[in-house]
Amino acid sequence: MLVSPSDRQACDSDLTIKQMDTKILIAVENLSRYYGQHLAVDAISFDLAQGEVLGFLGPNGAGKSTAMRMISGNLAPSGGRIAINGIDLLDRARLAKAQIGYLPEQPPVYPDLTVNEYLSYCARLHRVSKAQRGPAQTRAVQRCGLEGVGRRLIGNLSKGYQQRVGIAQAILHNPAVVILDEPTVGLDPNQIRDIRRLIRELGETHGIILSTHILPEVQATCTRVQIIHHGQLVFAESMGALEQRLTGNAVVLETVEPLDISVLQQLGNVGAVESLGARRARLRFNGDNPAAEVAACVSAQRWGLVELALERQTLEQVFVELTCRENNAAVAAA
Repeated sequence: MLVSPSDRQACDSDLTIKQMDTKILIAVENLSRYYGQHLAVDAISFDLAQGEVLGFLGPNGAGKSTAMRMISGNLAPSGGRIAINGIDLLDRARLAKAQIGYLPEQPPVYPDLTVNEYLSYCARLHRVSKAQRGPAQTRAVQRCGLEGVGRRLIGNLSKGYQQRVGIAQAILHNPAVVILDEPTVGLDPNQIRDIRRLIRELGETHGIILSTHILPEVQATCTRVQIIHHGQLVFAESMGALEQRLTGNAVVLETVEPLDISVLQQLGNVGAVESLGARRARLRFNGDNPAAEVAACVSAQRWGLVELALERQTLEQVFVELTCRENNAAVAAA
């Protein structure tokens, strides 16, 4: 599902309303990037407001990494505009970059330094004033749960704690925007839970972009999600709208005895019935859920009810549908 012009107009209207109510920390307009003749990012536009955690998804080669590099100021765009906290990234690069905290997939930590030494070094790199370095470092250590490990060598810490140190350096200068690239890769379940909690807490006061291939990570952490494919944004919705989409408009029925599709098709609100076998069917509906009427029909026909459940998609199914459609179409055509 490509984002249509009408959808973009609706998004623009939503953006206007959002700008009135919240502070926009990232504004991306018609951002493009060519590598020679190859168009890697094709005129994408989106925004990020304070208090939002945006899940940025895409298959390998979709243009996600290129877009992230441009937004973080590490790659010049071929066209378009990026504003960070109201500051144009191209015209006033140094000032705009000061508003960004960035954690790449491989944390930029020095294993031979202690946590305190490393954060002190990062504070100077971020141009934190001498008077503010101590309070800034203390605040980052507390927010990232690094109390008690300040004097330990980073190389002797677990992967989870090294990720925490990486996030600490990203928020040390209290940036408006924090960009996190695969922050939970290689962590155990307890460490993942801790990092998720930290991201949600950071999202209360910052704007967060979370780039990840772990789709449950997005549902557990983000307030919005967008998917890029072939350089274009093909999906952009809030998590609330996504949940409605995942719920769908179909129920799955299973019975003890073989069911009669023609009888089910006569029920109100049932738009179509798809056979899944002699005793199973998918009933698509318009409007209200017809589960009560279906159950009554099963009882009247003496089919014996085994299962009657609202069908739910997963984010993985939506992702695959949007990013594999062209490949599937090409295979079918061949």
